[in-house]
Amino acid sequence: MAALALLLASAASAYAFTGPAPVDYEGNYAGGFLAGLGRILIPQGRICVILLLVGGFNESLRHGRAGALSQRLSMAATIPKVPFSGVSPTGPSGPTLPAPGEDLEFLEAKPYWDQSGVQVNIAKQKNPLIGKIVSVQRIVGPNAPGETCNIIIDHQGKLPYWEGQSYGVIPPGIDPKKNKPYGVRLYSIASTRYGDDKTGKTTTLCVRRATYWCPELKAEDPAKKGVCSNYLCDCKPGDEVSLTGPSGKVMLMPEDDPNMTYMMVATGTGIAPFRSFLRRLFGEGNPAGKNFKGLAWLFLGVANKDSLLYDEEFQVYLRQNPDKMRLDYALSREGPLNKKGGKMYIQDKVEEYADEVFDALDKGAHIYFCGLKGMMPGIQDMLRGVCESKGLNFEEYLEGLKKKGQWHVERCSHCMTAHVSKLAGGVCSVLCISNEEMVATSKPVLVCEKCPGQEWHHRDVNAPCLRVRSSSSWCEVLVAHDGVDS
Repeated sequence: MAALALLLASAASAYAFTGPAPVDYEGNYAGGFLAGLGRILIPQGRICVILLLVGGFNESLRHGRAGALSQRLSMAATIPKVPFSGVSPTGPSGPTLPAPGEDLEFLEAKPYWDQSGVQVNIAKQKNPLIGKIVSVQRIVGPNAPGETCNIIIDHQGKLPYWEGQSYGVIPPGIDPKKNKPYGVRLYSIASTRYGDDKTGKTTTLCVRRATYWCPELKAEDPAKKGVCSNYLCDCKPGDEVSLTGPSGKVMLMPEDDPNMTYMMVATGTGIAPFRSFLRRLFGEGNPAGKNFKGLAWLFLGVANKDSLLYDEEFQVYLRQNPDKMRLDYALSREGPLNKKGGKMYIQDKVEEYADEVFDALDKGAHIYFCGLKGMMPGIQDMLRGVCESKGLNFEEYLEGLKKKGQWHVERCSHCMTAHVSKLAGGVCSVLCISNEEMVATSKPVLVCEKCPGQEWHHRDVNAPCLRVRSSSSWCEVLVAHDGVDS
């Protein structure tokens, strides 16, 4: 008991704070992969692990596991958190509008909408670019479940990208399950190609700290935390970070038609590519923004108001461009309720505008999805219902959108497991069955029948025969052979 009292005293001292009262945190945060596993008190984003400790501690003593439990608890008490300094990004990452006479053209194609020169994989896992952290800022309020950070990285202009692409980050250290260095983790880029400072030398990532709430510890278990997300959120200015990429072309914006309608559907940090879209259209003096006469319509689903990401910035763009922008939020824990009386999730919010969404797609609009794949069945069910009411076959309609390039789904980059679904024509098609970031428990699961003895993790994007593409709500990993990139 003396040791326990000492532990309580030290923890209380370490977590002394001033500010609002602690908030009740439910384990089923917006990421959703550990729904309902427990409750905890969070003051100002800090974890009061000791307050709910005693029952679990005594239980472990009775089972002879006090040593391991107390060691993990001590580790949990030292998990650093980014101080809460405001809900919206400040400095260069804050809301911006084009300066008078601003002409940002030094990173534009000729003509600016020509995507034939978009580069991928400039830096690879075996030879990454070493960038430097400029800043790490928490951008959700004290009542937000979990912690999300706006992270600016200096890439020295050596890793150019387009809006809609991703960077890979290689966390330091050795993966204990593989006994080799950690692989690449992909993050959608949240800034335009010019960066938030408009120099063309920085990039911005929107990263949620992935943690695991352990019902036994009644605390976050540091042994199961997301390796890369915690590494990035714990970085300090000047820290070096290994970068790969850029990767992906499926989320690029077609800019050849200035009257285009872009519909963007996001949950949580899936807002990243759309933040870059809106900043390009409304926050800079680039040719795409100057010529844009269409509509940018954003749907964002989060838990509550404190969880809204980049809201201050979006409100500025909305006020300045009321005829070119629409903004709809789905706050699942604060309401309003959906039409069935349940919580308002992103698919419910989109369904409220089903006819408008359908009509826009019918006129050539492009629709983008990024975030939890769980939203996709609801979105597709909504469109299916509209198709049926119009006497159309949904499968044929959706296939038509894909063929015309109007349907864009960000592939999941944090899959826990996958399975090989077919092997035909020399190509293995692997479907991801989860997109939650539980990197501490993920397994190497891609087994190629044509590469004897080779077992690839889906994150090993530089494997000699591995390529990735998106397919509706799933992530397809294609393993191509004989030099053929499928």
